[in-house]
Amino acid sequence: MTGQLDGKVALVTGASSGIGEATAEALAAAGAAVVIGARRTDRLEKLQARLTEKGGRVLSVELDVTDEDACRAAVAKAVETFGSLDIVINNAGVMLLGKIEGADTTDWSRMINTNLLGSMFVAHAALPHLLASKGTLIQISSVAGRTIRLGSGGYNASKWGINAFCESLRMEVTGRGVRVVVIGPGAVSTELTDHITDQEAKAATRARLGAISGVLAAADIANAVLYATTQPANVAVNEILIRPTYQEG
Repeated sequence: MTGQLDGKVALVTGASSGIGEATAEALAAAGAAVVIGARRTDRLEKLQARLTEKGGRVLSVELDVTDEDACRAAVAKAVETFGSLDIVINNAGVMLLGKIEGADTTDWSRMINTNLLGSMFVAHAALPHLLASKGTLIQISSVAGRTIRLGSGGYNASKWGINAFCESLRMEVTGRGVRVVVIGPGAVSTELTDHITDQEAKAATRARLGAISGVLAAADIANAVLYATTQPANVAVNEILIRPTYQEG
């Protein structure tokens, strides 16, 4: 595979399905060496085999982003294998919707630990290498990081936290050539709704998504990632908000 990202090395978290999987495919097709990380190693192995067959340079690593040591090990393995790290895509996340009153607060812990702290751990581990390469950090956030919805308080909190962290980091490192990008997808067809533990919230979310014409595909978000990473070095696309055309909120 050859393309706009020849010679670049990328790390994608949550790469076993959905946006992460599609992003890994897009980056590899553009010529980057790609390190794919997730907990479901069986899926990673299939993705690695598929991309390798197409000529990609791919390394899969078992990665639970809630484990800071595992985040550091994944970054170290990427650099050890490919020699540098130029692009990090923080995609791992869960969406456990439900009202605040009567909530199962373990859902909150999972979202904060995965969506927010996990992305912070990966960013912290990768930062010395991104500074060395003048690289790009991309955080997959959500429209929920901008718009509050009833029954989404815990998820909103995790995504607003991501956006705040990324903006502070951007101000810290932009003068040294590192680009920090937040991508906020709207309704995307992925497995996220499968993981909702509140059955009322799960049914309502699926109904809402089903009522939106032209829900985004994971590849649509991967295209936005590719756009941000392939801009000239003097161009920082700091935020992309991407909704289906017919999504109102």
